Amino acid sequence: MLTTQVPHISHSFALSAAGIIPNTLKNMFLAEVIGHIVATKKDDSLQGKKLLLLRPQLVDEANPSQFRNGQNTIVAVDTVGAGEGELVMFAQGSSARQAQGMKPLPVDAAVIAIVDTVNVLGKKIYKSN
Repeated sequence: MLTTQVPHISHSFALSAAGIIPNTLKNMFLAEVIGHIVATKKDDSLQGKKLLLLRPQLVDEANPSQFRNGQNTIVAVDTVGAGEGELVMFAQGSSARQAQGMKPLPVDAAVIAIVDTVNVLGKKIYKSN
């Protein structure tokens, strides 16, 4: 399980733009698992892989003590055994293929952690059950 310290959103963007946050961290995000996908016909390399439907969770700029839903949904390969309703960390792009067993797969997003807690500005805004 994972405990995450999330910096204030504008501070994070400033560090990223200045090149202080490594590229691998720029492609890691939080999301709620809102469902799963069954695809009986798919690329052979995806056989046996669990596909999850994710709703990105963003720290609300107006009230950093809570999340707000992102506008898109993401399909991601599950590498950690996550389930519906859980808050997870996922990687996108080439970072997703750095997760265990993902390198040869045609994936653009992978769930890489189930989150235990999230602290923003010294305040716990999420704790798993």
